[in-house]
Amino acid sequence: MDADFVEFVRRRGDHHLRTAVLLTGDWHAAEDLVQASLGKLHRVWHRLDTGSDPDAYLRRILVNTHRSWWRARWRREIPRAELPDLPGPGDPGETRAVAEDVRNALAKLPARQRTALVLRFFADLSETEVADLMGCSVGTVKSHTHRGLRAMRRLVSPDLAVNRTEEEGSGIR
Repeated sequence: MDADFVEFVRRRGDHHLRTAVLLTGDWHAAEDLVQASLGKLHRVWHRLDTGSDPDAYLRRILVNTHRSWWRARWRREIPRAELPDLPGPGDPGETRAVAEDVRNALAKLPARQRTALVLRFFADLSETEVADLMGCSVGTVKSHTHRGLRAMRRLVSPDLAVNRTEEEGSGIR
């Protein structure tokens, strides 16, 4: 196996797994998504300019693969396993509780709203980049983001800091 590919997976694999967990709302589905996406990336790795940004290429594969899974499963019920509460080094309990609330709320959103929110706020992509990845217009991304944020505000506990308005002491809206 290509040493550069192995190094890339070791260095960035956890980040892309976290992104996949947020996209799918399910830890096991996220592992499957990352595995399938890494397989696709490995098949073309020798053709890529790995000096540029392989993260962007893998992110596109993740979104496109996840989108194809939506289409294949849109009529079926999708069982959801609870996400494990994995404590990080020095991660206080309150942060884990907030993160769990946010993950649970994200899992309740429609797939396109969840994808728009994850790519905009977790992957920190612009609306244009998200539109390109999702295969839609910038206006559609704005609509999905707006509706997703509105739904998140209803779903996340009102006493969490991430759900407060500026008047209540948090700049996050």
